[in-house]
Amino acid sequence: MSFWGLSQLCISTLMFVLAAMAAKQWGLAPSLAKLLLTLAFYTAGNLIMLRLVREFGMSVSFSLSAVIQLVAVNVVALAFFGERLNALQATGIVLAIAAVALITLGPYMQRL
Repeated sequence: MSFWGLSQLCISTLMFVLAAMAAKQWGLAPSLAKLLLTLAFYTAGNLIMLRLVREFGMSVSFSLSAVIQLVAVNVVALAFFGERLNALQATGIVLAIAAVALITLGPYMQRL
């Protein structure tokens, strides 16, 4: 992945994390402004993802985005919103990360 592609992936992740934070705030105290802000962040993130899909393909783009978002959103939820995971939930997240890593790296590892 090129530097520009990695930059776009980071920016889209930031948009999705901001969208998740806005959605959490909307969930705590619903308002039209928070809903519109959430939708704007999700729209921006998805528009960037469209560029990544065109450049790197759907499987690589969405797999990388999914695992990076999974980690980033959970860090925000745990660190900033004080949410907690039980052992089963934490195990699920670790397995999801491993699954996406296998999906993403699988084709490259088979060539070795």
